Amino acid sequence: MEAVGFIHIEMGSALQLFLVGLVGGMVSGFIGSGGAFVLTPAMMTMGVPGIVAVASNICHKFPKAIVGALKRHKYGQVDWKLGIIMGVFAEFGMFAGKQVMTDIKRAYGDVGTNLYVSAVFIVVLGIVGGFVLRDAWRLYKAERAGEDIPANPVTKLARWVQSVRIPGTMMHFECIGASVSVLFIAPLGFATGLLAATIAVGGFIGVPSMIYLLGAPALMASATELVIAFVMGLGGTILYALDGVVDIRLAMIILAGSLFGIQIGAIGTTYVKDHAVKLVMGLIMVIVVVSRFFYIPGYLSQIGTIGPLDPGLLARLKWLGDGTLVLALAVGGLAILWALLRGIAEHRQQHEELAAAEGIED
Repeated sequence: MEAVGFIHIEMGSALQLFLVGLVGGMVSGFIGSGGAFVLTPAMMTMGVPGIVAVASNICHKFPKAIVGALKRHKYGQVDWKLGIIMGVFAEFGMFAGKQVMTDIKRAYGDVGTNLYVSAVFIVVLGIVGGFVLRDAWRLYKAERAGEDIPANPVTKLARWVQSVRIPGTMMHFECIGASVSVLFIAPLGFATGLLAATIAVGGFIGVPSMIYLLGAPALMASATELVIAFVMGLGGTILYALDGVVDIRLAMIILAGSLFGIQIGAIGTTYVKDHAVKLVMGLIMVIVVVSRFFYIPGYLSQIGTIGPLDPGLLARLKWLGDGTLVLALAVGGLAILWALLRGIAEHRQQHEELAAAEGIED
C-alpha cells in the first residue's frame, strides 16, 4: 500500500487540534456520543487523510471509553455481557471495514479514502441527523403541551426479537431483562464495527439497535456502548496501526482537549431539557453534512471520475467546506456554553428566590 502522508504539526496546528478535541469532548459529554462525527471531518479539513483521521480517532476513543464505562458501572448502567459479546462481533466488522478502507487506499490513494469517508458521512449523518431533529421537535411539542413521555418504551420489534427462541443460541441480558438469540446480536455488532472502521462512529448503529431492536433502556444502551467502543476500538487501533495509519500525535492531542471538553459538556446536560440536547446534536450533524458536500467535487475530479475543475472553483469550494465545518464547531461549542451559563444563572436565581422567601417567613 502507498505510504500514508502524516501532516506536519507545529504550535499553531497543535493548538487547532487541541481546540477541535475540546469542542469534540464538549459535544461528547453533552449528547452522550463519542463526538467523532465532529472530530473526523475536522481533522480531514486540516489536511489529514481520511484513513488516518478515522484510525487516529479510533485510537483516541478506546481509552476514554473504558474510563466512561467504569464510571457508569458504579451507577449500575452497564451490561458487561452484552457489551463484550457485541464488541467481539464488532471486531469482525472492524476488520472488514478496515480491509475496505485499505483497499480503497491502494486503488485510489488518500483522495479515495477522503471521498469514501465523506460519502459515508453524508449518508449516515443525513439520515441520523434528520431523525434526531424530528425527535427533538416531537419532544419539544410534548413538553409544551405538558404530555408525559414514556422513559423507556419497548418497541413491537424488540418484543418480537425477545419472543424468538432458537435452541443453543439464547443468552439472558440484564439490561434487556430477557433472553435474546446471539444470532440477532451478531449482525448488529458486525454492522457497528463496520461503520466504526469507516467513520470512527459505531454508536449510530450500536445504541439505536440495542434500544429499538433488543429492547434495552436508552440509559443502559448508551453506557453499554462504551464497552463495545473499548473492545472494538482496541482491536481496531491495532489493525490500523499494523498498516501504519495511526498518527499517535493526533490521537494524544485530541484526547487531551476532549478530556477537558467532556467535563464541560457533561455539566451542561444537568441544566437543559432533552429536546435541547437533541436539537444541538441534530444541528451539528446537518451542518457537518453540508460541509462534506463541498469537498466531493474536488475529490471526484482528483481521482478522474469527473473532468478537471477550475482551480479557482476548487479553492472556493474548499473555503465553503472549511467555513461550514467551523460553523458546526462554533454552533456546538457556543450552544453548550450558552446552555451551561443559562442553567447556572437560573439555578442561582432559584436559590436567591428561595432564600428570599425563607427570609420573609422568618
